[in-house]
Amino acid sequence: MTDALFASDLDRTLIYSAGALALDCPDAEAPRLLGVETYRGAPLSYVTEAAAGHLASLAASGGFVPVTTRTREQFARVRLPGPAPRYAVCANGGHLLVDGESDPVWHAAVRGRLGDCAPLAEVRSRMLRDAGPDWLLKERTAEDLFAYLVVDRARLPAGWLDAFAGWAGPRGWGVSMQGRKVYAVPSVLTKEAAVAEVVRRSGATLLHAAGDSLLDAGMLAAADTGWRPGHGELADTGWRLPHIEALPERGVRAGERIAAAAHEALRGGGGARMSAGAASPLPAGGEAAPGSTPW
Repeated sequence: MTDALFASDLDRTLIYSAGALALDCPDAEAPRLLGVETYRGAPLSYVTEAAAGHLASLAASGGFVPVTTRTREQFARVRLPGPAPRYAVCANGGHLLVDGESDPVWHAAVRGRLGDCAPLAEVRSRMLRDAGPDWLLKERTAEDLFAYLVVDRARLPAGWLDAFAGWAGPRGWGVSMQGRKVYAVPSVLTKEAAVAEVVRRSGATLLHAAGDSLLDAGMLAAADTGWRPGHGELADTGWRLPHIEALPERGVRAGERIAAAAHEALRGGGGARMSAGAASPLPAGGEAAPGSTPW
């Protein structure tokens, strides 16, 4: 049994592409970086050397749970320091990995709840219909669960995101912009539901969390303590909660600060939950319902 868990988003929270490093210091003072992802033969994502040490310790503790909107294939490219985690969450909660393999019961339950939302094909069609050829760079679907666009942010029309979100919301879909990507995700597909299941299975009594986007907000709200960096959707919208520390650091230095704080928190470990809410009933079989938060 693990007393405390650290559930964290990856991109722009713990790991950073070259364009997201935000190293606004003289080159001679920049931190040393460790590559943690390679794509098509070239390095893609980094952490600082100091963050790597903290992440290795977190992994060794058994309490680190990577939580990402990445597909399983994209997640497999990330090589974080330390042993592989027992649990990881991919596809925004669509896949719960246990020792590297997707749990089929969890995934089937997620699929079963997607019927409450408009079909993926309808949402994808609307995204593409409204997208402009001058700013749309790529479009993708992920694990046949959700869709996203890669856009030129400088050319994205003012109001487009809000207008699309206004259309998607009544159809059971949420919209989030992270870097150059615009995500459309079913509202029942959440990181916090999958993390709740990890909490249930592990028997953890304390949850720390970190994230930078609106897709992380539910997970952060459900945690006992946590951190958000000084960049990203949550920072840009002024999102705050009393138990989540809003860090001033931006870019890869924020990732280092989060890794250090989480390492210290898990080293202290254990204890009763500080802000546990009313427990939601578990469905038959005792598993947390995808899209719910059973604490």
